[in-house]
Amino acid sequence: MNGKFISIEGIEGAGKSTQLQFIADYIRSHGKQVVVTREPGGTPLGEEIREVLLKPTDQAMAEDTELLLMFAARAEHIQQVILPALKRGDWVVSDRFVDATFAYQGGGRGINEQRIKQLAEWTLQGCNTDVTFLFDLPVALGQTRVEQRQQQKDRFEQEKQEFFERVRNCYLARAEAEPKRIKRIDASQNIEAIQQQLKHQLLPLLESTR
Repeated sequence: MNGKFISIEGIEGAGKSTQLQFIADYIRSHGKQVVVTREPGGTPLGEEIREVLLKPTDQAMAEDTELLLMFAARAEHIQQVILPALKRGDWVVSDRFVDATFAYQGGGRGINEQRIKQLAEWTLQGCNTDVTFLFDLPVALGQTRVEQRQQQKDRFEQEKQEFFERVRNCYLARAEAEPKRIKRIDASQNIEAIQQQLKHQLLPLLESTR
């Protein structure tokens, strides 16, 4: 693999979408080809699964169903988008990847971590991110930002604060366990300060591939 794989993670309202394009543009400014994608989604089938997963509904979805749908979309994403791009030498920047499943379905839903690991080993087959940027901020601030959007919340955004506290704690625990891969970004700062943090983390990776 000649390309690099970057994902961005964080709870709702962390500002990932705002910085996604900045990351892609910064990498392109260093002469790299970039594929921007997202999870769940990234492929026609994955986008259909995303609609099922995010659509607000009064009917509860079984936790195992949610978990398996996430990995079904991811399997398609890896085979159809991520691996082909990396083999071409392109860089991939994805809005969420497998860390999100550990955080949301593991931390948030309480699904046993070992079960998630087994699915990850089967689905990823060694494919994982070179760097993951964890956009971290207090849950209350994230929820305030979501409210300020003044748009209908998706199925995950409708969860209670306690759910997102568990998600955030899981993210932070993963960052502590894998500090070389997962880089915490203080997402409570202003946009310019966040972008300076990103440049500081991206530049060594870019220089290593010259």
